Amino acid sequence: MKIIYHLQEIRTEKQLTMRELADRSSVSRTEISDIENGKIDVKLTTLCLLAEALGVPSDKLYSTEK
Repeated sequence: MKIIYHLQEIRTEKQLTMRELADRSSVSRTEISDIENGKIDVKLTTLCLLAEALGVPSDKLYSTEK
């Protein structure tokens, strides 16, 4: 099962840059970029920080694909 992150989609809907999201979430811009580009797996704590900064439930940030 593959996890697909919708971080970039939601971030752009909210009209936030990576830097703005990084400032709001305390997650580095580099880490946000790596998540959006599928380069790293996301820790639950990071996912929660990003979801809170975006004002969405954490489960909205990802979906699974078989």
